[in-house]
Amino acid sequence: MAGRGAGNSSTATFASKILLVLTVVPLTLACFAFILQWRGGMDDPAARWPTDTQRFPGMDNSPSGSSSTFVVHKAVSATGGSDCKEILGSRSIPAFPYLRGWDFGVGSDLRPKICVTTSTSAGLEQILPWIFYHKVMGVSIFFLFVEGKASKSNVATVLESIPGVKVVYRTRELEERQSKSRIWNETWLAGFFYKPCNYELFVKQSLNMEMAIIMARDAGMDWIIHLDTDELLHPAGAREYSLRQLLSEVPENVDMVIFPNYESSIEREDIKDPFSEVSMFKKNYDHLTKETYFSMYKEATRGNPNYFLTYGNGKSAARIQDHLRPNGAHRWHNYMKSPNEIKLEEAAVLHYTYTKFSDLTSRRDRCGCKPTKDDVKRCFMLDFDRAAFIIASTATEEEMLRWFRERVVWTDKQLNLKLQRKGILTRINAPMVIIQSLRESGIYSSVISSAVNVSVSLSQSSTLPHLDGQNTSTTYVRKFGKGFQAASRRTLGIFDIHHDPAIPPLSPPKLDTL
Repeated sequence: MAGRGAGNSSTATFASKILLVLTVVPLTLACFAFILQWRGGMDDPAARWPTDTQRFPGMDNSPSGSSSTFVVHKAVSATGGSDCKEILGSRSIPAFPYLRGWDFGVGSDLRPKICVTTSTSAGLEQILPWIFYHKVMGVSIFFLFVEGKASKSNVATVLESIPGVKVVYRTRELEERQSKSRIWNETWLAGFFYKPCNYELFVKQSLNMEMAIIMARDAGMDWIIHLDTDELLHPAGAREYSLRQLLSEVPENVDMVIFPNYESSIEREDIKDPFSEVSMFKKNYDHLTKETYFSMYKEATRGNPNYFLTYGNGKSAARIQDHLRPNGAHRWHNYMKSPNEIKLEEAAVLHYTYTKFSDLTSRRDRCGCKPTKDDVKRCFMLDFDRAAFIIASTATEEEMLRWFRERVVWTDKQLNLKLQRKGILTRINAPMVIIQSLRESGIYSSVISSAVNVSVSLSQSSTLPHLDGQNTSTTYVRKFGKGFQAASRRTLGIFDIHHDPAIPPLSPPKLDTL
């Protein structure tokens, strides 16, 4: 009995010790954690994101991009932001943890440093998602050459308030400086001069790209890319879904990188926000086998003039280096050498073309050509643009909608599934998810609200770079034409170096090329 009592006592003692350990250890750890946090020894990532203010990493005017905050004001309407409210959203609760702690490369030492340049007349509902998506991709600086809606004070004020965004207005000074560009005295872009609509835009884009090269060099950029605001880069094939990661893996001897384009394939005619509602794309010829491409050509074309509705030659990124020049809106070149160029096997540029029914009339309204087959050839380079312009200029709205459904909207689910199985069509969801998450974070509405009291000067005279060469102004060139241009060359004694013509928007290979 004595032995049994001793055993029970020993068991009770052991149990009490275990209970003591289980009680004391958690309390000790809790106290230790509290002391560390009180002394600043622990860094809680969630604590960096305030809930009472609308702060977003990198979106302040400080060099470090991390100290200021955006305060949501009630006077959104003062900036015209109410027009974008439905699409851009008005939530103010951050809901994108992937972005916590980021400064988007503004003022950072992350390499490579990437800039994007564009010529745009779009509104905030299109430009803001486009900018912030590419900030997530690793773009540091944006050079926006603005006209139309994009140049209005309520839009430009918001754009100017975003760190890393440089807005260049279409002023008389800009035109005068561009009139002195050496481009006017060379042959590679001459085939696009003195023509309206798309040709005039192509020349304007090239002149803007030339100026952006100088601005990019002054800003210490490593790469430059020209994109339209209806295009998103898709950096597939990199270890991370990051443009910076993708370009950092490009060999040093490569001067230029081509992103083949994928074209949007909408499944409804009531799309309002293409970046957030479109996930199906048609692959580029460069990313398909020849057999697959041509065997499914008729099904993929659906009665349209070409495999793609619009262009098929993608866009390119160029290293900032001596003698770099544009080669039209889709490519870059070099005055002194043949650049070493590679084409990416997985990455692409996503082109959201004709995604909204209103695109038919908006494109029509930007061009004053007559809706005849002969006249549209002067205005547009691609067959589908010509056909769309004629329909938008001559048909009723009901006829236009029927045409839009037949030619643009992919309503046949069985055909869609078949082309997806063959690899012609593909689903790409990452951009849509990122842009939706950015909207939920409240960044778009926050930027609009915070720009209410920002004063923006429309004079850009101190920041425009000078361009080499001599020429008459754009106004005189348009007035006197080719004869006056040729006389100026002879008088000034400018040596006209021959270069291959600039690469225009090109359609993918046709079936009759077999």
